[in-house]
Amino acid sequence: MYVAAPDRSDDERARAMVAAAGIGTVFSASGGLHASTLPLLWEGDTVIAHLATANRHWRGLDGAEVLIVVTGPDAYVSPGWYPSKAAHGRAVPTWNYSEVQLRGRASIHEDAAACRAIVARLTARHERNRPEPWGLDDAPPAYIEQQLKAIVGLTVEVTAVAAKQKWSRGRSAEDIAGVQTALDSADPRAGAEMRRARGL
Repeated sequence: MYVAAPDRSDDERARAMVAAAGIGTVFSASGGLHASTLPLLWEGDTVIAHLATANRHWRGLDGAEVLIVVTGPDAYVSPGWYPSKAAHGRAVPTWNYSEVQLRGRASIHEDAAACRAIVARLTARHERNRPEPWGLDDAPPAYIEQQLKAIVGLTVEVTAVAAKQKWSRGRSAEDIAGVQTALDSADPRAGAEMRRARGL
């Protein structure tokens, strides 16, 4: 991924972006091009996820090099939001966005215990802030066993991270303020992401 100097993001922010998204797309080129969008969790140097056994993608993943793409908020940027446009007219439309790309080697886990551990960790992560968090023990054991037979676990040992926050940071302070004001009004989620990218 091309990342211009103003758009570079550090590891802490990359991890926060992946945690906030909770989902990403796994790409591989073994046995043809494949892509699967999966719930995931990045802990230490490892990403965990799972795939349906009916999804043929997993059959070529064990030992394969993969690319995981996690996208955050994004927004169209109008040239009219730049005060500099009124001064000299030299402005074009663009798109602001946040993205993390993780590269690594995949491992597939077919045994029930490994799948259960992956599902338990993913569930705990996504249920932790709920008033009454759901856990695997909240469903009948036979039902959980049946569901686990329908998935395979995936772990990816991360070897490279590229994180990008393209939020007008290469523009003048006035133009950045113009985009921020417009996004705060038109798209508060994107406005909040721009503030985070700016460290505000």
